[in-house]
Amino acid sequence: MLDLLWLVPTLPLASYLVLAVGGKRLSRATVSWLGAGSVGLSACLALALGAGFLASPPPDHRFVQVLWIWMNTGGFNPAIALQLDELSLLMVLVVTFVGFLIHLYSVEFMADDEACSRFFAYMNLFVCSMLILVLADNLLLLYLGWEGVGLCSYLLIGFWYKDPENGRAARKAFIVTRIGDTAFAIGLFLLFVHLGTLTIRDILELAPAHWAQGSGMAVAAAALLLGGAIGKSGQLPLQVWLPDAMAGPTPVSALIHAATMVTAGVYLIARLHVLFSLAPAVQNAVAVIGALTLLLAGFSALTQRNIKRVLAYSTISQIGYMFLALGVGAYSAAMFHFFTHAFFKALLFLGAGAVIMALHHEHDMFKFGGMRKEMPLVYRTFLIGSASLAAVPFVTAGFYSKDLIIWESWSAPGGNPWLWGAALVGAFITSIYTFRMVFVTFFGEPHGHAAHGPGIRMTLPLVVLAFFSIVAGFLELPHTMGNVTFFSDLMHTVLPAAEAENGRGNELLFQVIAAAVSLSGILIAYLLYYRRSAVPERLSEIPVIGTLGRLWFIGWGFDWLYDRLLVRPYDWLARVNRRDVVDAVYGAIAYITLGFYLLFSRTQTGKLRQYAAGIALGAIITIAVVIFL
Repeated sequence: MLDLLWLVPTLPLASYLVLAVGGKRLSRATVSWLGAGSVGLSACLALALGAGFLASPPPDHRFVQVLWIWMNTGGFNPAIALQLDELSLLMVLVVTFVGFLIHLYSVEFMADDEACSRFFAYMNLFVCSMLILVLADNLLLLYLGWEGVGLCSYLLIGFWYKDPENGRAARKAFIVTRIGDTAFAIGLFLLFVHLGTLTIRDILELAPAHWAQGSGMAVAAAALLLGGAIGKSGQLPLQVWLPDAMAGPTPVSALIHAATMVTAGVYLIARLHVLFSLAPAVQNAVAVIGALTLLLAGFSALTQRNIKRVLAYSTISQIGYMFLALGVGAYSAAMFHFFTHAFFKALLFLGAGAVIMALHHEHDMFKFGGMRKEMPLVYRTFLIGSASLAAVPFVTAGFYSKDLIIWESWSAPGGNPWLWGAALVGAFITSIYTFRMVFVTFFGEPHGHAAHGPGIRMTLPLVVLAFFSIVAGFLELPHTMGNVTFFSDLMHTVLPAAEAENGRGNELLFQVIAAAVSLSGILIAYLLYYRRSAVPERLSEIPVIGTLGRLWFIGWGFDWLYDRLLVRPYDWLARVNRRDVVDAVYGAIAYITLGFYLLFSRTQTGKLRQYAAGIALGAIITIAVVIFL
């Protein structure tokens, strides 16, 4: 059965090829069946393979399928090879299952779009690229999938390319993530030069043998790989592309933010955890970057009016939690939060998309209001997703995964009170901005009328995602609540366990604090945006608060800073060098060649006497050179 693993990424790839070549000649129904059906088949196959893998694990809990040798040159012979273990299995199941639900939702959401076939072609290629990334047996193949999702993000963010703003957002995402990708590529060269391989398993075995902990090469390799992870996952200081990525259709936002591209960095660090353990300084940097990112993005989410931008900053913040967990050595906790986050964040994006479509593509949530009566099913499912994002205690998946990270940011080997405090403050902010979004969108006086409610193809994914946004958390319960460790037991065959070093015996107290913080944030959102909705506006009139709010609204001014430090100087240099000094060199060569052509072409007169004289003169010169030199 495991021999069919190659079909998992191949099915969406085949659909992409069919839609890219002949999509315009196919009916919308056929396009929808191909687009969503291929990912659905891939999800079913992944579930079957996963069941077989877990029921009868292969030796070393790792199955490798070599399809063919990619290249063989100078002792470098990477293969097109797929590996399946518990970590890649988790990623594949989430990517295909959540990806299928988003594709099914897209069938209705994009039904009236004239470029429907192009949309599904890009979406299928996106899923295929992500599957190659997480199944790759070597880092070169992983990098192929890595660049594939980067390309697809550009195509999908700028899908409605006739609007210049969408094209600008797509270019921004592509260019900013290339910064991280360049660091990643240099890291691959460094690993191959010093370890002689890019096969992941060999790297994890050879790195500790070649490099001592804290050695310069280990730090350099880990830092370069971290650069790639930061760019792809939208962490400081390369987070600026992700809020603008909302320019794409809502299903694109759900796919990028919930299950695919932005989690690639988390997967990379978890997959190469041995390298990061050899570079403690870099691993500490992962935790600090995650803590700072979750706070800065959370504050920015508090001030946004566009509902999709709230969710975008929320994604940056939640990925920050995952980085924080990776940095303190709580790898299983990071992947558990990835698992639950995929469900509730996809649910929130798709729920927001249903409201946006019903209100004629209005994105300003302050122009919504009262939608719980207009769209009761969307409201209920959105409320479940919001409760999970805000980590409402005991009943939501988000509580169990986020609480685990908060606890291990204190108790894990790399944890400390500062990181725990940042995680706690981040949870408080998350509760406020999440339920600010709920109260503003679904409560109060309606500002518009829903043109029509979503159909079954949009509501079914909402219901399924809402179900998993609750029950997924029960795969891992803390010691104080039943001590269910199914998820961590699964991950510990691939990832090291984080043994508690601090606060042993105080876990219940920390859980009570985390629960109280989450609920208090919801209470504040209720008071400010439902009971006393005029208070936030009056607070914004206070100069200090108003200035701070504007700073948060523009993402702490990172775009302004990069524009002045990088973009404008580059534009100035481009204008100064508009004739391009480098091109002038090649232009001079072309002019010299043209000059010789004009000179020698004058000798081609067609007169036989001149040709004979030329031959005779050449012979005399040649003989003279031989005799006298």
